[in-house]
Amino acid sequence: MVTKRPELGAWLARRAHERRAARRERSRRALEPRPGARVARDGREWVDFSSNDYLGLARHPEVVSALARGAARWGAGSGASALVTGYGPAHRALEEALADFLGRERVLLFSSGWLANLAVAASLAGRGDTIVQDRLCHASLIDAARLSGARLVRHAHADTASLARRLDALGDERPCLVVTDGVFSMDGDLAPLGETARLAAQAGAWLVVDDAHGIGTLGPGGRGAVAAAGLGPGDVPVLVGTLGKAFGAAGAFVAGGADLVEHLVNEGRSYLFTTAPPPAVAEAARAALRIVRGEPERREALARNIAAFRRAARREGLCLGGSESAIQPVVVGASGTALAVAARLEDAGFLAVPIRPPTVPRGTARLRIALSAAHRAADIEALVDALAGALAAEGVDPRSVGGRPAGRGTPADAAEATP
Repeated sequence: MVTKRPELGAWLARRAHERRAARRERSRRALEPRPGARVARDGREWVDFSSNDYLGLARHPEVVSALARGAARWGAGSGASALVTGYGPAHRALEEALADFLGRERVLLFSSGWLANLAVAASLAGRGDTIVQDRLCHASLIDAARLSGARLVRHAHADTASLARRLDALGDERPCLVVTDGVFSMDGDLAPLGETARLAAQAGAWLVVDDAHGIGTLGPGGRGAVAAAGLGPGDVPVLVGTLGKAFGAAGAFVAGGADLVEHLVNEGRSYLFTTAPPPAVAEAARAALRIVRGEPERREALARNIAAFRRAARREGLCLGGSESAIQPVVVGASGTALAVAARLEDAGFLAVPIRPPTVPRGTARLRIALSAAHRAADIEALVDALAGALAAEGVDPRSVGGRPAGRGTPADAAEATP
């Protein structure tokens, strides 16, 4: 019997054509990191305004030395999943240090934030349960909810009235997770965590906050957006963080009570069946944590750079959104415009990778400017000058671009639920 299924090559060619037509084609570039928030390739160098290395720790001598010492002592990899032979003293030491830093009973390490979010969603919710999310949650949170089998309900971005309506419409007999980013990765705005925590508690729901972009940069001692909102373990029982951003290393973790961690160890499939992170990386992350705790001037430098960017942008007439974090989006609308502006910035010596749908909603393609403590004041001034020139060259009115104001990125209360 002859089937009518498409031939793989033809199907892939059609999808590639569709991506190109929509200006969504992406490609990788092998970039060599350099000191001072710079990258290089083929003899050219750019000031990097795309990296999430917010505190400039990825190349810090102490972090690099800790990685080298860890590799010399423990080897290049862990060799197995944590429940076989992959968990060792370096992992335990980092978990204990992170728990102390965050004021949590326990911490569990993961190889990536994606795996951490998947373990949380799939082990705490399932078929018949509900996960309620902000509409602009990170892709890993959306996919984790879908893979859990739970019903996914999404509310308007940063809109607690919309969240309240979603929760009021639910039954109260099955588990319900309320899930949000602490700092939204493409808009840079902070979630309204105080009111979100209150509504979750009122509904008897369990609040999960992925603070990947907040831990290390925000709040007292760099403990993140949850701490900045004055919330603790009783308000946010499940806290997710990553080690590849402000900590300059790799991997992720879930922080919470001892019962939560033991549950994830036993039922988190993406923990059970994944090779444990390399112990040398755990040593590097622990060295970074010591710097985060001991050098508050790095967060102060980052805050100065954020303020300097916003001040210079306002001087050039750019109408920015409300982000006060290291993530400063310059929304230009069309994907083609974002690509063209990014190309002009690259010609001027700045790397600001354009972010296009489906990563962001249609019509909101942008330059996601990511600031670091490693940037110099002159770098920021020169970037804004080049950005203003690039927008003008593309015929874009600077007053029409900027970040999306919090709470206005989606229809007021558009319902969406998936099985």
